Amino acid sequence: MYENQSLATGFIFSRSFGRLWHPSTLCYPTPVPRLLRILHTPERPNSLTINTPLHLHSLCMSVPQRLISFFRRKPKKLSNSSSNSFSHLSSTHSTTRKFHSSVSDSSTMPNHKGKGGGSSKEQTWKEKPKSEKSTTTTSSISSSAMKVDDLQFGSLTVNPVPVQTPQGIWKPRSFGTTNGVSTSSVEQEHAVSNQTSKVVVESNGNGAIVNSAEKNNVDISKLFKNLLGTDFNVDNYTFLLSQIRATFYPKFENEKSDQEVRTRMIEMVSNGLATLEVSLKHSGSLFMYAGHEGGAYAKNSFGNVYTAVGVFVLGRMFREAWGTEAFKKQAEFNNFLEENRMCVSMELVTAVLGDHGQRPREDYVVVTAVTELGNGKPNFYSTPDIIAFCRKWRLPTNHVWLFSTRKSVSSFFAAFDALCEEGTATPVCKALDEVADISIPGSIDHIKAQGEILEGLVARIVSHESSKHMEKVLKEFPLSPLEAAGHDMGLGLREICAANRSDEKQQMKALLQSVGTSLCPDHSDWFGIGSVDAHSRNADRSIVSKFLQAQSADYSTAKLQEIVRLMREKRFPAAFKCYYNFHKISSMASDNLHFKMVIHVHSDSAFRRYHKEMRYNPGLWPLYRGFFVDVNLFKTNKERAAEIAKDSKVIVKKTNPNCHTSTSGTEGLADEDANLMIKLKFLTYKIRTFLIRNGLSTLFKEGPAAYKSYYLRQMKIWNTSAGKQRELTKMLDEWAAYIRRKCGNKQLSSSIYLSEAEPFLEQYAKRCPENQTLIGSAGNFVRAEDFLAIIEGGRDEEGDLDTERSTTPSSPSTIVIDTVPKDEGLIVFFPGIPGCAKSALCKEILNAPGGLGDDRPVHSLMGDLIKGKYWPKVADERKRKPYAITLADKNAPNEEVWRQIEDMCRSTRASAVPVIPDSEGTDSNPFSLDALAVFIFRVLQRANHPGNLDNASPNAGYVLLMFYHLYDGKDRREFESELAERFGTVVKIPLLKAERSPLPSPVKSVIEEGLNLYKLHTRRHGRLDSTKGAYSREWTNWEKRLREVFSGNAEYLNAIQVPFDSSVKQVLEQLRAVAKGGSATPSTEKRKFGTIVFAAVTLPVTEMKTLLESLSQTNPKIGAFLKDKDMHNNLEKAHVTLAHKRSHGIAAVANYGVYLNQNVPVDLTALLFSDKSAAFEVRLGSVGNDEIISKNQWPHVTIWTAKGVLPKEANTLLQLLSDGKATRIDIEPPITISGTLDFY
Repeated sequence: MYENQSLATGFIFSRSFGRLWHPSTLCYPTPVPRLLRILHTPERPNSLTINTPLHLHSLCMSVPQRLISFFRRKPKKLSNSSSNSFSHLSSTHSTTRKFHSSVSDSSTMPNHKGKGGGSSKEQTWKEKPKSEKSTTTTSSISSSAMKVDDLQFGSLTVNPVPVQTPQGIWKPRSFGTTNGVSTSSVEQEHAVSNQTSKVVVESNGNGAIVNSAEKNNVDISKLFKNLLGTDFNVDNYTFLLSQIRATFYPKFENEKSDQEVRTRMIEMVSNGLATLEVSLKHSGSLFMYAGHEGGAYAKNSFGNVYTAVGVFVLGRMFREAWGTEAFKKQAEFNNFLEENRMCVSMELVTAVLGDHGQRPREDYVVVTAVTELGNGKPNFYSTPDIIAFCRKWRLPTNHVWLFSTRKSVSSFFAAFDALCEEGTATPVCKALDEVADISIPGSIDHIKAQGEILEGLVARIVSHESSKHMEKVLKEFPLSPLEAAGHDMGLGLREICAANRSDEKQQMKALLQSVGTSLCPDHSDWFGIGSVDAHSRNADRSIVSKFLQAQSADYSTAKLQEIVRLMREKRFPAAFKCYYNFHKISSMASDNLHFKMVIHVHSDSAFRRYHKEMRYNPGLWPLYRGFFVDVNLFKTNKERAAEIAKDSKVIVKKTNPNCHTSTSGTEGLADEDANLMIKLKFLTYKIRTFLIRNGLSTLFKEGPAAYKSYYLRQMKIWNTSAGKQRELTKMLDEWAAYIRRKCGNKQLSSSIYLSEAEPFLEQYAKRCPENQTLIGSAGNFVRAEDFLAIIEGGRDEEGDLDTERSTTPSSPSTIVIDTVPKDEGLIVFFPGIPGCAKSALCKEILNAPGGLGDDRPVHSLMGDLIKGKYWPKVADERKRKPYAITLADKNAPNEEVWRQIEDMCRSTRASAVPVIPDSEGTDSNPFSLDALAVFIFRVLQRANHPGNLDNASPNAGYVLLMFYHLYDGKDRREFESELAERFGTVVKIPLLKAERSPLPSPVKSVIEEGLNLYKLHTRRHGRLDSTKGAYSREWTNWEKRLREVFSGNAEYLNAIQVPFDSSVKQVLEQLRAVAKGGSATPSTEKRKFGTIVFAAVTLPVTEMKTLLESLSQTNPKIGAFLKDKDMHNNLEKAHVTLAHKRSHGIAAVANYGVYLNQNVPVDLTALLFSDKSAAFEVRLGSVGNDEIISKNQWPHVTIWTAKGVLPKEANTLLQLLSDGKATRIDIEPPITISGTLDFY
């Protein structure tokens, strides 16, 4: 009934599109929900007036445009009664909003595509021209001075924008708070005085209209008498609105190995498809800021000392950058983030929140991401636009390098390989400056602010146009000087923390008060509001269920529900924690609830599993790191509920989930390539964090032997060079003895471990140059104990002090079997589940003729027959018979058991062989449901089992489910790879036939029913037996159904199993191969690259020997010289050194990376020899059109040196020749041999 009606503002509402549009704008019509149409009055059924100047033409502007315009106007005064609800349901899917990049012709700015997915036209910084009609219309609207009403329904609001808004500024309807904050004197001086007064009109659940001023007097104590949400019931009239409030980049896990990722990156850059962007990784904590109302957030928390420190440091950076204007700029910055719904992510580097690799000399932040949250899927700025944003606001930026040619990108990876085991900030930055196409120094100098210990580099693929975009940004946004450099700005972070040591709350209060009200006027996130303090802010646990049960009121909400529902159904290791949203306190009621939800991912495996789900369902939104959502649950009446539900379905149906902006400058790239990223860490950092800090628990709890096993395993995973392993073993053994002697049995705190480690490393480095190179840098010690932030309860909500997980290598491509020496014992153990046939296999192995093929005795220890603790008994038996083969007939399901087995291997000189059932696994478990079904079936077929787990056991099904869940959290690849890394061997038991029909529905259903019941039971009772507790009756009924279903499908369950005789035969073959050493070592794919010392052309030794024999026969002088040299046995390798990193520098070596593995023709032009060495003089050829030039003054290949003479002495042959102490024999014509360019 509103088809193409003209509204009071000059905008037209089109029912066919469900959108508002203005004739003067070229933008695609902005969507408006049908919800607006139900707000008309009966007296005016065919008209709808919106007394709001929407300025839709300004939607075409990018944030950088809005940012420039923002600085041309006076700051908007903070409203004391800003809207408290989510804005404009219509704009939830922002796919129709177009942005025009400020500097790039082919923009890397977030670019929403219009309907149909068409791309934008050419983009420019200039504001889009408007027609005369548009100007007139806008002017008339702006000049009007009328009261503006919010059109609100429950929590759905179409918020007005101020009448006095300047033209050309995009004004997204705010998603703010209702309890406004007083402005500082600086803000008040610059605030706009003639603000149009607002009367916010809200609708309660019964349709009555109430003034928001009345709601400001909410009885807080009454509202929070019980946990808010406890009595809130979801019904057909319950709706949900949710929006992302703060977030960081999604965590994408590369499916390929690091080497494959590197190869693909080089290939893409070489073909002109992309640019490689590299940035420094500062060592700190994630901090996100979304404005004074949007909130401050750490990685998985808010309202604590982490965020208080972050706000303080951010405020400090403003004061350093802006000087006397700082408070005004802080207020403007808050307004800008609030109005544009943006979030700025930073690396918070400070000495007060615990030790990383090195205590920083200064406390600072570096901006790592800028995100437009809008009302839908977040859009992340490209790096050039981040730099433009930061330079406009004078925020700290990171050091960035761009590599856009094959030569530069190959040189980068070679430079890292040359520095990976000893790189520190100075040589790394110098080398990258030399090989990069573009280098953009950060406004924060890592060396001056943090120190020489560099955590690593982050390399990712971005648009090929990034280089051009960056050049324009650097030209248009020069770096501004610090206004307050050298000025006294009062107490710093460390002084404030040192002066307030009583408790965490006191420190937070002192920090926030020092920041001031212009940046942080509201402390409710930290201390609560009224009688409700921050310690009682946790919402009722049922809110998450209600979040999923309520009807979504818009598209964004539906997508967020989809994320949470998927993660809960798949049992991802994550928590969904809900807290009261104190910024919405004045609008809360029993039927209108506001919360903040934190999506806290506990394990990186969740990101890997979620990424797989995204491949199956491309419409899924990503799983972000640092994921905070504003949640609004509200009720309405029947009529309006129907309208909202109908409108929501229309929006979801019309929204194309695949039509979204690309992020971070990756436009035009396939999804797989757009997500290519690799993190490259330096050994000097890993020594401190992984090997020293993260090894403290193992060292103090399990002792030096376990600690040594831990650090050796880490170095093996990293593929550390043999030389560095020897050096580190010596140093870490000395560290272990030193710290145990000094601390006794009291474990050193990981948050201040550098107090002991730094002085130790400094003294160790002083002993010799090799030690100094190993340590990297030591001695710039900062004492932290006096100002360390107080974290009550010892919690570490950010996970920064947790043991860092090592990278899981790729799954072995084949069964991986290692060699077991004959002079040591062997432990065969079974990481499996009851029913995997381990006891039957042990009997077959014991009875097998010839055992495992050697003369070592084989004996078995059956767990069901041993009283007391099983594994200590195995250890005792191993000590009595150290050279025997022990069959550990007991399930070994977890890392605790695996560590005990490793200890036994060390103490009794034995190797261990895990024997596992072969299975495809699931995304979260190494065993598939098919395998679990077979295990259950076998157990139910048993009778008189020694462990009483058979058909007579009343809870046999429950026990199997319990064992199954012991493996939860690891997929098959992770499971096998970890076993292979720990023990070098994986033997597989054939279990299921490859050609089999799917699991019957009744079998699958009863298993899934049991899994769900197990989940409910353990949530409430933990590991209480199923015969007890609230679900005992349900368990009894399920066990009965389980037996009935499995009995009815016995024929199928028998038919899908590999015959037992065949399984025994294959297992025996594998074990005998292990015992006899007839198989290869594990081939789990690791990084094939390591530290690089020099570049050279490798020549084939066989051809060199043949050539020498030929020359000996044709030239008497050469023959006489080589006569007693036995070149056939003495010449083992030959190469032409091109550059050495000690002599010529890292960049000189790295620049040969582009020619790696390429064939190079080498002309041998002469033979020079003395009584101490001999070498061929060479002339290097070309690769393609590029001539290979050696950095050595005299290119040569050494073929012989006298005993005790180093090969490098051959460099002196040319000088010896001029001194008459060497002989030269020219080779005419030169002999050409082809070699390969390699790194050594």
